[in-house]
Amino acid sequence: MPHRQILVIDDENDIREVAKLTLQLTESWTVWTANGGAAGTALALSAEPDAILLDVMMPDMDGPTTLRLLQQQGGTKRIPVIFLTAKVQAADRHKFMQLGVRGIICKPFDPLTLGQQIREMLSWG
Repeated sequence: MPHRQILVIDDENDIREVAKLTLQLTESWTVWTANGGAAGTALALSAEPDAILLDVMMPDMDGPTTLRLLQQQGGTKRIPVIFLTAKVQAADRHKFMQLGVRGIICKPFDPLTLGQQIREMLSWG
């Protein structure tokens, strides 16, 4: 199984840390974190992760805005993005999928199955 590299962009420190520790321990992936859209976009350009977990609701630059910025950059437009969100209504989920994300993981997520959810959404066997 190839070694994966994931970027977690979320304004909540606890979410970033839980996701990072979980994915490092359960999947042995390299995990970078960023506390907002601008920092996350810059890190995505330099680190070129295999996938991005992106929070939908952040104060300065929300997830959909960050996603659009990532999709416009040559170095990041092909990186698959999975939204992390507390919004679980069908209309919200449909709207998010229309933006081009590869999947949606609801908060609070189960740390024990986070890696499996990501692998399934991205077909990472």
